[in-house]
Amino acid sequence: MHHRSRYVQITCLLILLTVLVVWSVPRADVVATDPGPRGGPAGAGGPLPGLGPAALQLFLAGQEAIQEVDSVQGTIPDTGFGLGPRFNMDSCGGCHPHPALGGSSPPVNPQVAVATKDGATNTVPFFISSNGPIRHAHVKRHPDGTPDGQIVLIYTITGRLDAPGCQLQQPDFEALAAADNLAFHIPLQLFGVGLIEAIDEAIILANWASQQDQKQALGISGHPGHRFGWKAQGPHLPLDVAGAYQREIGVTNPLVRRENDATPACQFNPTPEDTFHPEAPSFIDSLPDVTKFRAFARFLAPPTPIPDTDSIAMGRALFSQIGCGLCHTPSLPTGTSAIPALSGKPANLYSDLILHQMGPGLADGVIEGKAGPDEFRTPPLWGMGQRIFFLHDGRTTDLLEAIQAHASQGDANYSPSEANAVIDAFTLLSEQDKQHILDFLRGL
Repeated sequence: MHHRSRYVQITCLLILLTVLVVWSVPRADVVATDPGPRGGPAGAGGPLPGLGPAALQLFLAGQEAIQEVDSVQGTIPDTGFGLGPRFNMDSCGGCHPHPALGGSSPPVNPQVAVATKDGATNTVPFFISSNGPIRHAHVKRHPDGTPDGQIVLIYTITGRLDAPGCQLQQPDFEALAAADNLAFHIPLQLFGVGLIEAIDEAIILANWASQQDQKQALGISGHPGHRFGWKAQGPHLPLDVAGAYQREIGVTNPLVRRENDATPACQFNPTPEDTFHPEAPSFIDSLPDVTKFRAFARFLAPPTPIPDTDSIAMGRALFSQIGCGLCHTPSLPTGTSAIPALSGKPANLYSDLILHQMGPGLADGVIEGKAGPDEFRTPPLWGMGQRIFFLHDGRTTDLLEAIQAHASQGDANYSPSEANAVIDAFTLLSEQDKQHILDFLRGL
């Protein structure tokens, strides 16, 4: 009986060891997969905590104004005026609705419906689809071959009920594409941009100069640009907001007073179309919409990440260990601000706000500001959990594919991506560890 008992004990121990070994070896049938946009509350779209009464009033006024739909002359019910002559959308909120106001592309692209709204006769271009991202088109080069980079607007007001006599042609996007002279960007989220604006330039430069041994070992360098936009081309939030309003919707305003197309038959309103209203019942009501837009963006809180799980915590640690955090800096502090809600706060943006070379795989060919044709500002990752479209052109909805696209070997025109060594490290991780990183990012 004694020998039998020991035999049973040894057998049980062997079974236990076998189970432990099996579970400690990565399973071949486990493959890392993007869990997709998470459900539940958006965790975004509200004001910064601690805003004073006046700032909160401005935020709420901006929140209302940014949803206003503009028509050409304001004769369409429930619209403002100033749309066109050329435009990408008919409201600022139309490009920034998901997962809450201030976000980016929604599941159904509103650029399809707006093409023929109110009698317009636009053709939807090949790069716009109902289930694809909102896209802005950029022309890479002028006819003489010199860099261009400016947005070329998709639609015109031709045919609209409120634009009689206006005749404009849409750009020939097929010809531009055939000449490799077209690039696309999707709208960036506005969440937390006030905190980004409030980070001192010295902090950005000091962070860029830090951890140089690690960065050089991984081939990471980069250089400063400005702090807004895909190409870090935006130096000043008020001008960026005013420029977008005039350029992409066509509404002239106190900071940008010129129409985006000078064709005389397509001018219907005095300029600036968005202006002060001294007859308004309150000071806030008297402000131009573009001032309210700026307040909404400046006081818009960053997204709130979901609570940690074991996988999220492990993913955060791995994200740092393999070097992702050297460009996607987890947090930068804001400087001193007259607005307490922006003063001395951590901006948990996961970006160094620095321009980096990303190689031929991601190169858009656009030279803009201080950015070369394959350079992009490190995009903030906060809000990643509910984003649908990834990378500057929205080419994928798969987060794993977006990560892998950061790797790109050089060619005759472009240097290798600065992310190559980090993506190599990611590739060598077990599928389980890759899943932890995906879970972490989808928790942001």
